[in-house]
Amino acid sequence: MTTTTNRLPTYFISHGGGPWPWMKAEMGDTYAQLEAALADMPRQIGRRPRAILMVSAHWERPAFTVQANPHPPMVYDYGGFPLHTYSVRYDAPGDPALAERVHGLLTAAGLPAALDAERGYDHGMFSPMKAIYPDADVPVVQLSLKRGLDPAEHLALGRALAPLRDEDVLIVGSGLSYHNLRAFGPQAAAPAKAFDDWLTRTVVDAGPAEREQGLLAWEAAPAARIAHPREEHLLPLMVAVGAAGDEPGVRIYHQDDFVGGLAVSSYRFGEAAGGR
Repeated sequence: MTTTTNRLPTYFISHGGGPWPWMKAEMGDTYAQLEAALADMPRQIGRRPRAILMVSAHWERPAFTVQANPHPPMVYDYGGFPLHTYSVRYDAPGDPALAERVHGLLTAAGLPAALDAERGYDHGMFSPMKAIYPDADVPVVQLSLKRGLDPAEHLALGRALAPLRDEDVLIVGSGLSYHNLRAFGPQAAAPAKAFDDWLTRTVVDAGPAEREQGLLAWEAAPAARIAHPREEHLLPLMVAVGAAGDEPGVRIYHQDDFVGGLAVSSYRFGEAAGGR
């Protein structure tokens, strides 16, 4: 175990749509800013973590479920994309020992937990990871959300996972700060900005107690249910914040014109050896 001076930060990342890293010919520079922000994470961290624990918006189970597959396959959990995107590969190894460690932490915290030895990688993992570690040479373990999507339970999940930060495991919540597939484009610009402004005030400018209270009451935020008709893409943020404890947050990515006018952001919590 490393010392607390080598503690890794936690992240909440906006992971974009579908298999975008494999669609540059179709999308041009739509994802250039997001890709650059994701690719900068290794510099911020300052070293290669021994593994990544990723909570993806695209996996929900009745209990918090840990991926224990040593060689996870691909889960093409999207539709309507070009044929070639259903054969893309991101062959990062799994880490069954880390999966057991995570399961033990959750059990010790009194949280419902399970292991899944078959589960593969979904696009909430492999799309951003293609930008973060393109060589797929860092082990990754996915952890599900819990059905019901209770913010308090996911903050508690993060708190239970916090010891991993001192064990050279990078905790990443992968979602999207705005996720309303029926309201994209210019008509969504105002509500997206209203929610994004509130989110940044809450997780960056507020103190730790106020931050958690704000996230627990996120539905009262401006345009909350326009930004998130269903909150699965927001809940990974709760895990990153819970694992951060009292450590401050910083916005590491922001774009006001994402896919035609949306405001979206990503955040880091805790100090980073490589700087902002």
